[in-house]
Amino acid sequence: MEIRQPVHSEHARTLDTSGLRRHFLIERIFVPGEITLTYSQIDRIVVGGICPTVKALEFAPELGRQTGTDYFLERRELGLINIGGDAVVTIDGVRFDVMAEEALYVGKGARAVSFASANPSRPAKLYFNSAPAHAAHPHRKITMAEASPETLGEARTANRRTIRKYIVPTVLPSCQLVMGMTKLDEGSLWNTMPCHTHDRRMEVYFYFNLPPDGVVFHMMGQPQETRHIVVRNEQAIISPSWSIHTGVGTQAYTFIWGMIGENQVFPDMDGVATSDLR
Repeated sequence: MEIRQPVHSEHARTLDTSGLRRHFLIERIFVPGEITLTYSQIDRIVVGGICPTVKALEFAPELGRQTGTDYFLERRELGLINIGGDAVVTIDGVRFDVMAEEALYVGKGARAVSFASANPSRPAKLYFNSAPAHAAHPHRKITMAEASPETLGEARTANRRTIRKYIVPTVLPSCQLVMGMTKLDEGSLWNTMPCHTHDRRMEVYFYFNLPPDGVVFHMMGQPQETRHIVVRNEQAIISPSWSIHTGVGTQAYTFIWGMIGENQVFPDMDGVATSDLR
């Protein structure tokens, strides 16, 4: 498990390109036959990817030592969204079949969790976020049809997009984790524009559905002190609560967002007018 320390907004202003990438960009999410984990001390989120091939994968027992618990999910909840082949997730003996663009919520206290690909020649790619949890909520699969949809933006401003909210209070209960997926229409390039911050929670963006030569210029920093990071396919960005989070790509793409913090009210954000950006 890689550990990332928090970065103060005043410190972030002094960072060069390599410094910004080192602190905020997660370059490696999916490795065939492995589980990757990045632990950000910003609100204690864990971000990672699970890519089972011929063998099922499980969280290593030593992860509990890194979280100060007997096992990884003893005091944590987890949400995942599959962007690969069909997956089989078994939680304490209960099987869940998770297809592409379906999500799974795993509640606090899940001890024996295994992840397998239904067809090893087409491995599942399970992107996940995990947050500290104070209560045990039921495990549940969420299909695309069950996710709460919302379409925003316009083609003329190149930000027409559909947001699917998989793990939100209107769909199922969780302690603090909120997750969903945003897909841009063909020809749209901007996400989350006009942009915003939210002081009461942090967020992670995971970008995918980009070709090898495609990139997203992810914008971050305080509204009057912006920076950018070049992000490629299947990479993620850690966004502190003081930072804007928006981006523009070389073509349409999809991203998964996950938030943890004080509340789960989706529209609780502080909008930033484009005229105020610097």
